[in-house]
Amino acid sequence: QVQLVESGGGLVQSGGSLRLSCVASQTITGNHVMGWYRQAPGKQREMVATIYNGRSTVYADSVKGRFTITKDNARNTMYLQMNSLKPEDTAVYYCKLQIVTLALTDYWGQGIQVTVSS
Repeated sequence: QVQLVESGGGLVQSGGSLRLSCVASQTITGNHVMGWYRQAPGKQREMVATIYNGRSTVYADSVKGRFTITKDNARNTMYLQMNSLKPEDTAVYYCKLQIVTLALTDYWGQGIQVTVSS
């Protein structure tokens, strides 16, 4: 069982920056996808950015050019650098790990609040 712990959220003004971190409780080997998802009040959870095997990245259109996802394998940590934040980025952000084998196994963090004031 892998535990994921997010940190780095908080309150920031519009146009500001935050960096989220997600630490995994153990080294992840093999094929895997890590990602950041978010859920705003009254809305469905949506993908923000994913990184496959620490290299290939995918971004939601709404964050392209503003957010950057990276992974530090030595520290078992994934990051989300968020720049030029907008009020519509306000949400609970979740870290997800998907282990890719014959079956897909998902692990989620507990979520962390990001609030962008206008």
